[in-house]
Amino acid sequence: MRSIRTSAPPRRGRRTVLTATGLVAALALTATACGGSGKDEASDKPDATTSQAAGGDGGKATIPSDLADRLKEHGIDVDRWKDGGWEDWDKDKWLREAKDFVNPVIEGLWKPERMRSAEEADKTVTTQDASAAEGVSDPEPAPVDAQAEKTPYHENAAPVGKVFFDSPEGPSVCSGTVIKDVNHPGKSNLVWTAGHCVHAGGEGGWYRNLVFVPAYNDLGKSEAELGSASASEVAPYGNWWADWASTSGGWIQGGSDTGGDGAPYDYAVLHVKPEQGGKSLEETVGAALDVDFSAPSAAEAGEMGAWGYPAAPPYNGLQMFKCLDTPGRFSLSPGLPTMYRIGCTMTGGSSGGGWFRVRDGETVLVSNTSIGPMDNTWLAGPQLGEDAEALYQNMSRTYGGQ
Repeated sequence: MRSIRTSAPPRRGRRTVLTATGLVAALALTATACGGSGKDEASDKPDATTSQAAGGDGGKATIPSDLADRLKEHGIDVDRWKDGGWEDWDKDKWLREAKDFVNPVIEGLWKPERMRSAEEADKTVTTQDASAAEGVSDPEPAPVDAQAEKTPYHENAAPVGKVFFDSPEGPSVCSGTVIKDVNHPGKSNLVWTAGHCVHAGGEGGWYRNLVFVPAYNDLGKSEAELGSASASEVAPYGNWWADWASTSGGWIQGGSDTGGDGAPYDYAVLHVKPEQGGKSLEETVGAALDVDFSAPSAAEAGEMGAWGYPAAPPYNGLQMFKCLDTPGRFSLSPGLPTMYRIGCTMTGGSSGGGWFRVRDGETVLVSNTSIGPMDNTWLAGPQLGEDAEALYQNMSRTYGGQ
């Protein structure tokens, strides 16, 4: 989560947290298997936002010839990359263009102990940045205490999981959601998360070793208990490596360590493949959510819920939590698209986690966690409009069936 240091404008009255009805009941998805709106000129240009990764089978990287040529241009030897070359974060070699994304499978890299060591990256922006559009933003919401999700997670929130990646600061973590693929019904390999969980924005490039773990720590065990947990308890559906990644041009161009002008465009889609196995992600997990690209206004959206794995204190990133609230409007600038904002005490690590609402009796993903304040009282997420849908459709049509 990108943190914002804010002043203290008037708060909306505290809202009653929803109980096990409505959104919570609708999201309780039992798996069948266990084992921005604003114009984004780059969003309809695949070369500007979508990246193909080096794949791998049995630990051996297999690279399309066109991508192999591009990697050679950067002096990258994939075998050396897999042997530890990815740890070189020289600015001149931090690949930032979409075509440069490389994420070969490194089998066994994300072991349970390495996952537990992953940390969120805490970021701040100035009070001036956060208050620049107070005339547009609704009053700050009252905090809503995050509630622990029921275990096992695969029976209560099967599409939710953790996104692990390596950054220059070390192993890092976000949250993500299994989403449906309209062009490949029942066989989706798509994951929704935040743009800042895959790319550093205008001052950096693509992060490395991106892996999605649905229903991580399925039984919600403590750190001490996880030391003796089985692999199926830590990662009940296994590890899923991103072989393609797509984020908005708005995030690539305007995103920064402080969120920046890219925050309203802070969303991303991953196409993943299993470290082991052959079935699709949706078939394996047994559940996936549609994405709502209608970008309803905050007043029209109704209750929303944010799900994720907060990792900064007082949380440790091992358990899944959720917050439910009625959204208000939040704006960083009159010239940028308005974001949604809800009260929530989840901290960093919940970034990228899906925001859900019930539409026509069905739970759908309507946003994702992007930014929040230093005192962890609320979260803000982008509205997903036609530009986000174009990015999603391009990923689905171009790479979904692979």
